[in-house]
Amino acid sequence: MSKKHHTDALPARMGGWPFLTPFQFDLNPFMDRLGDLRADFMPPSFPAVDMSETDDAVEITAEVPGVSADEIDASIVEDSLLLRGGHDEKREEEGKDWHMVERRSGRFRRVIPLGFKPDKDGFSAKLSDGILRISVAKPKAPASKPHKIAIDAT
Repeated sequence: MSKKHHTDALPARMGGWPFLTPFQFDLNPFMDRLGDLRADFMPPSFPAVDMSETDDAVEITAEVPGVSADEIDASIVEDSLLLRGGHDEKREEEGKDWHMVERRSGRFRRVIPLGFKPDKDGFSAKLSDGILRISVAKPKAPASKPHKIAIDAT
C-alpha cells in the first residue's frame, strides 16, 4: 500500500494553496474539541439575561439569585443598559474545614445593547425572587429614516 496522501476525497479549491487542504481536514476535529474545552473552562455570562421586545418597550430579565436590590446598579449609558453589582457571602464560622463552596460571591458587569437611546424617564425595574425585570420604553420620536445614497458607476 502506498504512503502517498490521497486527496481525491477532498473538495477541489480554486486557487490558494492546495497543500493546506489536507492539513485543514486534520486540524478541524482538533479545533472542534478545543471549542468544547473552551466552553468547559469559560464561565457563562453572569447574570443570565433574556431580552424581548414589544411595540412600546424592550424588556430585559436577568437572573441574580442571592443579590439584593441595593447590591445592583442598573444604568442607561448611551444606547446600552449597564448592569453592575455583586454579592459577598460572609462565612464567619470557625472550627470548620470547608470541603465544597459553590455559593456565588463576587462582582459582575454586563452591557446589553438596546439599539436605541431611551428617553430620560422611560424605564423601570423590579427585583423579585432573584429575578430582575427591567422595562425600557422605546423613544416616541421616530428614528431618522435611512437616506438612500446614489452610487455612480464609472
